[in-house]
Amino acid sequence: MVSDVLTRSEVAALVDHTLLKPEATEAAAAAAYAEGLDLGVYAVCLSPSMLPLRAAIDAHEADRRAPKVCVVAGFPSGKHHTLIKAAEARMAIEEGAHEVDMVIDVGLALAGELDRVFSDVLTVREAIGADPVLKVIVESAALLEFGDADLLAEVCKRSVKGGATFVKTSTGFHPSGGASAEAVALMRAAVGPDVGVKASGGIRSAEAAQEMIDAGANRLGLSGSRAVLAGFPE
Repeated sequence: MVSDVLTRSEVAALVDHTLLKPEATEAAAAAAYAEGLDLGVYAVCLSPSMLPLRAAIDAHEADRRAPKVCVVAGFPSGKHHTLIKAAEARMAIEEGAHEVDMVIDVGLALAGELDRVFSDVLTVREAIGADPVLKVIVESAALLEFGDADLLAEVCKRSVKGGATFVKTSTGFHPSGGASAEAVALMRAAVGPDVGVKASGGIRSAEAAQEMIDAGANRLGLSGSRAVLAGFPE
């Protein structure tokens, strides 16, 4: 168990409880929402095809504070046409999502096409409007493996310029890996204190979660939320 000032409920309030497996069913999505409610997480993150979740939300939101609904766009490769990402994101908001986690085209970033990365983010932001939270997944491990820290920082800055509310480390599907404390610290330094940083991908213990928070993350994407939260004190 970690011995820090953060309690289980405080960490839960930073968590996007995530179900993005290709084999996930609508019943599994509804169960994930119910589990997120039980755990007291901030949001439940799902594939857009799992929406609308109205029945699951209506069945549980009277119990306690209902988690926000988050969906992904351009997931997991980021290689979708910008207009497809925008349409996917807009449809998700229309079907009840509160937040969108979009994936950049990492190849564009590595090729130095940062104006096109900016345009990709801006197009999605314009499609969903000013209010919904937009998290931009930059695949930090890939940018650090095939690029460098300066590239990661610049991609984060361009994402914020395009309308990102958060920058997010990873999809969890890229072979380069998921979140790291190094990447989170670099991303936090790049965006400053007023933009969110979400650490996601491979966080499977309370110790790992604490490390990400200490590095500057103020949102965590977890698929094994119950096990991670169990490591924090009541």
